[in-house]
Amino acid sequence: MQAVGYYIALPFLYLLSLLPFWLLYRVSDLFFVILYYVLGYRKKVVMENLRNSFPEKSEKELKKIAFDFYRYLCDLFLETFKTLTISKKQMLAHCKMREETQKLFDSYYVQQRSIIIVMGHFGNWEWAGNVVDSSKHQLYVIYHQLSNKYFNNLVIKMRTRFGTKLIEMKSTLRDMVTNRKDITATAFIADQTPFPENAYWTNFLNQDTPVFTGTEKIASKFNYPVIYISVKRIKRGYYEIFGELLFENPKETEEGEISKAHTRRLEKDIMAQPEIWLWSHRRWKHKRKQ
Repeated sequence: MQAVGYYIALPFLYLLSLLPFWLLYRVSDLFFVILYYVLGYRKKVVMENLRNSFPEKSEKELKKIAFDFYRYLCDLFLETFKTLTISKKQMLAHCKMREETQKLFDSYYVQQRSIIIVMGHFGNWEWAGNVVDSSKHQLYVIYHQLSNKYFNNLVIKMRTRFGTKLIEMKSTLRDMVTNRKDITATAFIADQTPFPENAYWTNFLNQDTPVFTGTEKIASKFNYPVIYISVKRIKRGYYEIFGELLFENPKETEEGEISKAHTRRLEKDIMAQPEIWLWSHRRWKHKRKQ
């Protein structure tokens, strides 16, 4: 059944990827009507997350954020499929790395130092991978396998078209040891939901939140500089990538310091552009044991 669904969907996905951007966003507008008004996809989850995250906002303000989020979510889905066929030139025209961020990356390449990239499900993180890959470091992205092997292979194809390499989460340490002699940039999506017993707990968006500690542990073990990446939406279909050095020498940090720092930095971005974070994610499904 997995194969049947995949092969039925595949021609439509490629057709979507071939649409010019102006038409792609008209399709996105149609999808938004279906997702928001007809299906009401995860509306309860979204509104609960927003109410808990922004208790100071009125219901009207929260519904406006939710409305804008669903519009963006549809854009994000179709922009992701666009990576099946988009050219590198067109990709770089729609998602650019800031000059100062490129200089930050280059400075570590000159020093022959590998780096750790930490980011969240904020903005178009898929496009960001294609752009960061244009730097001199070999980019590796940590990922979770999809349960459907056919769609998983399709996602791998989209993410590696321009030279990015992938590391499955369960083999992160082993693969990074293998790649230690290379000059790499390894990207972690750090706002996923970890198992509570292995998490660092902090207050994030006004809620007690478990934070994935893999980024901190790996950075400290290898002493790779930690750079926070923010993918800000400038206008529809256009993004800029901002990089900020969080820690030069992670070995010198205290336990929890890196996790707290990148979580606070992501929180700042979300508060500035709340509509482009993934509110439909069940981020707070776990509670801290007392």
